[in-house]
Amino acid sequence: MNMIYATYNIHHNSIDVNTHAGYFLRIDCNKAEEELKTTPCSECALNALVIDEPLDICRCGWMQRIRWNYGR
Repeated sequence: MNMIYATYNIHHNSIDVNTHAGYFLRIDCNKAEEELKTTPCSECALNALVIDEPLDICRCGWMQRIRWNYGR
């Protein structure tokens, strides 16, 4: 069974993704949004999405631009 659970972590401003297999991924929202151009309205909508549906934000196309550093 492939279970994925994601929550927004207000202490680190990140999305924490956990899998049933024991993997943990923390997505830094500040780094992910560095080059993202937003308006106040779109930023409000993005913040609401991160808090309410963090797994959906992980599937967004702009998340693919992040350079993942595994243990570096």
